[in-house]
Amino acid sequence: MYLLGYDCGTSSIKATLLDAQTSRVVASATAPEKEMAVTANQPGWAEQDPNLWWQNLKAATNKIKTDSGIDLADVTAVGIAYQMHGLVLVDNKQQLLRPSIIWCDNRAVQIGQQASEQLGQQQCLQRLLNLPGNFTMTRLKWVQQNEPDIYRKIHQAMLPGDYLAMKMTGQIKTTPSGLSEWIGWDFAKAAPAQFLMQHLGIDPDLLPDLVPTFAVQGELTKSAAAELSLKPGTKVTYRAGDQPNNAFSLNVLSPGEIATTAGTSAVVYGIADKPNYDEQSRVNTFIHVNHTAQAPRYGTLMCINGAGCLNSWLKHNVMPPGQDYPQMNQLAQSAPVGSDGLVILPYGNSAERTLSNRDLSAILHGLQFNRHSRAHLLRAAQEGIVFAMNFGLNIMRQMNIEIKTVRAGHANMFLSDLFSHAFATVTNSRVELYNTDGSQGAARGAGLGAGIYKNPSEAFTNLKSTKSFEPDTSLAEQYQLAYQKWQSSLKKELDILNQ
Repeated sequence: MYLLGYDCGTSSIKATLLDAQTSRVVASATAPEKEMAVTANQPGWAEQDPNLWWQNLKAATNKIKTDSGIDLADVTAVGIAYQMHGLVLVDNKQQLLRPSIIWCDNRAVQIGQQASEQLGQQQCLQRLLNLPGNFTMTRLKWVQQNEPDIYRKIHQAMLPGDYLAMKMTGQIKTTPSGLSEWIGWDFAKAAPAQFLMQHLGIDPDLLPDLVPTFAVQGELTKSAAAELSLKPGTKVTYRAGDQPNNAFSLNVLSPGEIATTAGTSAVVYGIADKPNYDEQSRVNTFIHVNHTAQAPRYGTLMCINGAGCLNSWLKHNVMPPGQDYPQMNQLAQSAPVGSDGLVILPYGNSAERTLSNRDLSAILHGLQFNRHSRAHLLRAAQEGIVFAMNFGLNIMRQMNIEIKTVRAGHANMFLSDLFSHAFATVTNSRVELYNTDGSQGAARGAGLGAGIYKNPSEAFTNLKSTKSFEPDTSLAEQYQLAYQKWQSSLKKELDILNQ
């Protein structure tokens, strides 16, 4: 008996096959080999073709089947994790009407700001725990305003994970957690935010019906089962946005627990049992995957859009051919803490929520041709990402979210000891790394949703830390001085932007 989990990101789709009885990984696969394309037809736009997600999900599944030799008809349940906040639109025949407007697209910023002003920020924060901002609901409003012919044809609007579940089951559903990603959940009424939809002129019937995060959400159709080499009727029993799912994959489910990740974007996600919000909505609060009325769970998310994509940019544009991330990490370590005065503001991937939805772009400060080398540039990039994350963490600290121990998957930027060590020291927290990822979390979630695991303890029997980092007191002062210099550079650039 097996569980199959998918993590459908911006760059690729990863699939993991889990032995349901031992909760051990049997096989994993990723597709495509080269990152999926993101289209930007105008500055600040970001779109993807959802067909790419489905085609690469099938390719990853086929690779698991080929590499493992396992009959996938023995898969009992499927779980889906997905890139958050994307908007997917289909007609009444479940055909796509346009490419998906994805998470790092900026076009709806002004719509969200106008809605906040007209409805009143305090009402929005108290009922939505966020300002409407640049999220799925305001992206749908943008389509209504700018593509009325497409809007009139919409049968359902959904998140990327809802689309993939539709391809599998033929049913269009979402979860309360997913609807909170839209900024479409009224926390005061524990129901869809009718007042916001009414204000925006959005037809509530365009939103999918709700299903629990852990539950039978549909069964594979014959055609989908044939495409995936699974058994018809196989149950889809879990779906969650990538950051709530990342927290789940690290068994971060209780108040005070913190999860982080640093892939294309960098995220810190903290759990609380009381609804809370930032007055400027620079961090965002959503329904966590294990939320219930009896035991409320809220996830506060701090996101830096420009993170691992900066490291990727350096690899493809600065490093010699054949030099990969391990060589980059090693070279970066040869530069001193603070990168000898070189500062990088890593904000080059659209508007940043921690900067109040301003698009600062990536900026280099203090470059000296006779002093700085490629090593300094690489270290300044990693330190810049850590500093940007700490800047956002300070907002969470102001919300009384305590940050002592942080869990992360041993992947992406956390494969760099320099990055992990700097993060622990700058944030003054213990960093625990685990050999897990979003696709494993989705598979374990499927096991919970199908009732194979009675509780999270059973699902995470084999989850163990592979490495940990403590704050380095001998370097704390040097890092603090470097962070202060970084903050000064950020303030200068924001002052210029505000002129």
